[in-house]
Amino acid sequence: MITIQTHQGINQECFGTVVHLEEGSSRVELLTINSMAVDETGLVHGGYIFGLADYAAMIAVNHPNVVLGSSEAKFLKPVRAGETVIAAATAETRQGKKQIVAVTIMRKEDVIFSGSFTCFILDKHVLSGLTKLLG
Repeated sequence: MITIQTHQGINQECFGTVVHLEEGSSRVELLTINSMAVDETGLVHGGYIFGLADYAAMIAVNHPNVVLGSSEAKFLKPVRAGETVIAAATAETRQGKKQIVAVTIMRKEDVIFSGSFTCFILDKHVLSGLTKLLG
């Protein structure tokens, strides 16, 4: 069994729950809730969907110092509050500290999001040393 090594303090209500993890891949499930909706129709804000995808990519890399460098995202279908969506992430390319992770989010059989996430594994935490400057 693989242990989650990154994003351990994340708010699972906002970004989802890991339901599968293996070397280089993950699945994260998110039950969307009313507070994610932008209007009376229940339309979920895309930021929650992107956040789910980002989290799934980070979990697929699964390193304590992983950060997102860039992404390409396609929002294909809307999501309504109350629906469950599942992100599947797979690390496709590894070049040293750089990994390209493909993420697809599904609602039942419908693909609602696809993206490519460029992740970097840093030697130390991205905020390491910054606290001295701010402190």
